[in-house]
Amino acid sequence: MTRRLAWEIATKVLGRDPGPMAGADSLSHQVFVGADVVVKVIEAGRHPRLEREIALAPHLPAGVAAPLLASGVHPAGAGEVRFACYARMPGETPGMGLPRAGPATARALAEQAVRRLRALHEWTPPADARPILRQPLDHGGFTGRTALIEEIDAIAGAAPTALIDGLLALAEGAPENVAATVPVHADCHWGNWLADGSTITALLDFEWARFGDPMDDWFFVIADSGPHRLITLDVVAEVTGSTPGELRAACEIRHANHLAADVRLAVTDPAAYGHLLADRLAGLDEVIGQRTWWKSSVD
Repeated sequence: MTRRLAWEIATKVLGRDPGPMAGADSLSHQVFVGADVVVKVIEAGRHPRLEREIALAPHLPAGVAAPLLASGVHPAGAGEVRFACYARMPGETPGMGLPRAGPATARALAEQAVRRLRALHEWTPPADARPILRQPLDHGGFTGRTALIEEIDAIAGAAPTALIDGLLALAEGAPENVAATVPVHADCHWGNWLADGSTITALLDFEWARFGDPMDDWFFVIADSGPHRLITLDVVAEVTGSTPGELRAACEIRHANHLAADVRLAVTDPAAYGHLLADRLAGLDEVIGQRTWWKSSVD
C-alpha cells in the first residue's frame, strides 16, 4: 500500500488535493494522515473488521469518535482496497502506556476517557447497529467461568503447568456468567485515543466494538496506563462506585482471559498468530505467577 493510493482516495473524497499524507502505526490496517483527513485502508476481503467499523460509525453517539467522511472500495493494481476516510481530529495518540504523560496529565486523560466511555455505555444502539454489535469476534471478552475454563483447556499443551493451574484457580473464583448487554469499545488502550495536550479529542478504531460489560473497557484503560495505572484505577473507582479491590479482581480476570485467548489463537492458527505466543505467555506469567494486579505500585 502506498501514500499515493491514500492520496487518491482522499482527493476523491474531499474533491481537492489533501496535501502530503504520512503513514501512521497500525496493527491491522494501513493508515495515512493528512492535514485534515485520515485514510484507513485494507486489502478487500482480508478481514471484515473495517466493514464493521464503517457500519457502526453513523450510529455512534456524538462526540465520541472521529467523524466518518466516506467509505467504500478503491482500485489498487489488479485488485482493490476497502477504505474509510475520517476527519482528522486535533492532537496525537497519548501512546500505549502513557509514556509521555506526567501524573496530572494522566489523571486528566483518564477522567475524560471515562466520561467518553460512559457515553458509549449509556448509548442505546438503533436497530441497524444491534446486529453488528452482536456479531462474533476472535476475542469476545470475558463472558464467565465456563468460557474461561474452555480457553484454559485449549492452551493446556502450550503453557507451563504452573500457569495452567494458576489460571484454573483464578477461574474457579470468577462469576459464572457476565451479561453482555452494553455497547463497549473493547480495545480502548491508550494507542486508540487522540489527545491535544491534556484534552482528549477522539476515541478511534471501533473495529472490535460489541455488546459486553463496561468492565471490558475499564480494564483496557487501567491496564494500559503504565506507571499511572493506580491513578487510572482510582479515577474509574470514583466514577463507577467500585472499590479498588473489586476493580483489581475484575481487571485480573479479564487480563488473564485476554492473554489466554491470544495464546489459543497462536496455538490454533500459528501462521497468523504464532508470533504472539511467547509474549502472551510472558504476560500470563506476570498476571498469574507474579499477581501484578495486586501490587501497590507498578514497576
